[in-house]
Amino acid sequence: MKVLVDEMYDGMDMRLKEFGYEAYSVKKLIMEGKKLASDYSVIKYAEENGMVVVTEDVEIGKACRENNIQCVLLDNEAMFKMILEELAQLRR
Repeated sequence: MKVLVDEMYDGMDMRLKEFGYEAYSVKKLIMEGKKLASDYSVIKYAEENGMVVVTEDVEIGKACRENNIQCVLLDNEAMFKMILEELAQLRR
């Protein structure tokens, strides 16, 4: 599975690679000369390369949904659920 990690999660690509994912960072791709400065460019790149986008950018998440591009949206609700799960484990 190919994964495209948005700029705010640069470094997460390296961690995902440790778990066997073919992961790329938008930030690193830009440094290599790819033109990925806009949300449109990011989702188009993901679509053309068969990638799942990982982001907290709600606009990119909406664009992915509208264009049938797989996306993991780490919005406030997702983060809140993770916090609740961690807190529940600490109670045990």
